[in-house]
Order: sequence, then structure tokens, then C-alpha cells
Amino acid sequence: MFDFLEGYDLLGAFWVTVQLTVFSGIGALVWGTILAAMRVSPVPLMRGFGAAYVNLVRNTPLTVIIVFTSLGLADIFSVTLGAGGDFETQNFRLAVLGLAAYTAAFVCEAVRSGINTVPVGQAEAARAIGLSFTQVLTNIVLPQAFRSVIGPLANVLIALTKNTTVAAAIGVGEAALLMKEMIETEAQLLLIAVIFALGFMLLTLPTGLVLGWFSKRLAVKR
Repeated sequence: MFDFLEGYDLLGAFWVTVQLTVFSGIGALVWGTILAAMRVSPVPLMRGFGAAYVNLVRNTPLTVIIVFTSLGLADIFSVTLGAGGDFETQNFRLAVLGLAAYTAAFVCEAVRSGINTVPVGQAEAARAIGLSFTQVLTNIVLPQAFRSVIGPLANVLIALTKNTTVAAAIGVGEAALLMKEMIETEAQLLLIAVIFALGFMLLTLPTGLVLGWFSKRLAVKR
């Protein structure tokens, strides 16, 4: 029944999906946190940039962003994110960049919502003793904000795992690209769909359960 799978690297394809999720997730968390800091910054220019970035990226289809990283950055501007590497390696890096840039907009809004849950009096008290905006944000506000948004960030990570399928548009050999190849060459269409659906469920379900548990454990008591 499953003999047709012998000619395909199913585990390898899902491993690429995991790598895309991890690297893009790290990049999105860092960039999204910076954007959230910009959005609550006292500097109007930074607030404007953060708001414009989030509104522009969230309203742009992910496929457009991923294709732009390949056709726009790589083909037109010759940006490959590192010397050497074959076509697939370069497109993997570009896919990570596109996924991180897109997901960061959603991370930003999740973190900003967490920042808004921190009592204003705490920030005012910190400024009263001479702490700068950066010190208040990093030492007082963000630690509490992150603890309150673990659940929303888990949802963003799950969405990112599923969004990695868009990387197939630029030839990254992840699960969605392999599924497309199998559907074109094999007759067991329903079985292929079930296998890949279960594969993504095994990736996303534990993530939601584990991070949901952490969210309850680390929630800030108000």
C-alpha cells in the first residue's frame, strides 16, 4: 500500500519544512520585536515606519513576497544571502528571509498587544527614577509582555509552519513541493493528501500543546 513512497525522501522534505519554520521563526521574532518597539516608541518617525511596515506587509500576499525575494532580490539585485551554494540553497535562504519578513508583522502586533497589557504606572515609575525608554522596554515591559503573549505567538508559529508551503513557489524542496511531484506522478491522490496532512498535524499539534502549557505556566498574574 505504501510501496510508492520508497522513491521519495518524505522525511527529508519535512525536515526542510522544519528548518524553514525554525530559521524563519527566529528571524521573525527578532524583527517583530524590534518593530513592536518602534510602534510604541516616542519618536514619531519610528512609529510611522513600524505602522507602515505592518500594514503594508500584512496586506500583501505571502506568495508575492516569496516570489519577490527570488525574482527581485536574487535575479535583479543579485542578492543571495551568502557566498556560494547551489540554486536550492540560495532559494532556501531567500525563502527564510521572505517568511521572516512576512511573519514579523504578525509577531509585532502580538508583542505590541502584550506591551499594552503592562500597567502604565510601571513604565512611569521606571522613567521617574531615570531609566531611558530602551531600559524601560527591555528590563520591565518586554519580559512581562512576552509572558502574556505566548499563546498568540504559538498561533503565529503554527501559521508559519503551514505558510512554509509557499516556498515551493521558488523551488525549495520542502513538503509541499514533494507533494506536488507525487500527485503528478502517482495515482494514490487521497492517500498522498492524508499522509501530508498527518505530517503537518504532527508538526503543528505538539507546538500548540507545548506552548499552550507554557502560556498557562508563565502567565502574568494581574
